[in-house]
Amino acid sequence: MIKGLHHNAYRCRNSEETRQFYEGFLGLRLAGALTIGESKTGRETRVLHTFYEMDDGSYLAFFEAPDRDFDFKKQHDYDLHIALEVDRDTLASMFQRGKDEGFETRGVSDHHFVESIYFRDPNGYVIELTAKLPGHDTMMDPATNAARKILDEWQAENSG
Repeated sequence: MIKGLHHNAYRCRNSEETRQFYEGFLGLRLAGALTIGESKTGRETRVLHTFYEMDDGSYLAFFEAPDRDFDFKKQHDYDLHIALEVDRDTLASMFQRGKDEGFETRGVSDHHFVESIYFRDPNGYVIELTAKLPGHDTMMDPATNAARKILDEWQAENSG
């Protein structure tokens, strides 16, 4: 049985720039770091793996792997984004802080079950901070939200 998320891992260009954003700006504690000198296949490598802790005990993790090619690009929200839950007061204060500190800051977007703001981290990833709105749990309950029906209709319209 899956208990929950332990960590999501992403590539980073520079571990210190990444730390400054995730720990310094977002306030996620740098909880762990390890160097990797050999891959599981025995190939010599040089990688730093870092972990940033969230309040629920899960982590965002990053790999800085200078010896591995990777195409860093600004991600589109639909392609890749990392959504982190905050309360509504934090959402408002982080929106202003992002503007004040010169980060690319977008929002507030009302998605009818959450409100969200968006930043871009030093690696090009979109970071969404999201606060639940009243009715969130009903909208995310498959017993009442018709999620399967909507998916089935989408598949019928778009398969072929």
